Amino acid sequence: MAEKKEENMPTFKCVLVGDGGTGKTTFVKRHVSGEFEKKYVATSGVEVRPLVFNTSRGSIRFEVWDTAGQEKSGGLRDGYYTQGHCAIIMFDLTTRATYKNVPNWHRDLVRVCENIPIVLCGNKVDIKDRKVKAKSIVFHRKKNLQYYDISAKSNYNFEKPFLWLARKLIGDANLEFVAMPALAAPEVHMDPAWQRQIENDLQEAANVALPDDDEDL
Repeated sequence: MAEKKEENMPTFKCVLVGDGGTGKTTFVKRHVSGEFEKKYVATSGVEVRPLVFNTSRGSIRFEVWDTAGQEKSGGLRDGYYTQGHCAIIMFDLTTRATYKNVPNWHRDLVRVCENIPIVLCGNKVDIKDRKVKAKSIVFHRKKNLQYYDISAKSNYNFEKPFLWLARKLIGDANLEFVAMPALAAPEVHMDPAWQRQIENDLQEAANVALPDDDEDL
């Protein structure tokens, strides 16, 4: 019976991109099912991790394609993006260069997958020596993407990108996760005062007019 249920579960290919070292693999490995059931696709040099979420519309599965590190050798092959239903672009808030490269990842992605929902994530927000400030993160506003600060190691905002994508893919803006995802215990803990500050900074940044030029990129 369980197998039958599995077959009927809506499943979406989620492409995970961003510079090497931004924490993409750490992020998906937080979800226990992805670490437990991952499979390696040798032809693409990709680890596919199935992450299952229980929602108010039933269970759904994201098959997260993680590059296994070959983004260091330049772009990824089109086969990596083909038939992607959604995507997460990740950069490292402590390294400016990884944010500067976001437009390149976005360009490659939309060249193959034209109109898919995309979330931009700034990882390592638990580190207080933040180099990419909230007010300078504007790419998502220019391209109509969703943005979240995340911290893979503390599980902070882990479920937010997936919830936003699930709502878009299922077509239900009120969809909710009815159980917390199965996550590994946090490796670090977010300082509550720091968390309040970064959330306030993001709120303020969202209300600032967009710059006319592209100097921020």
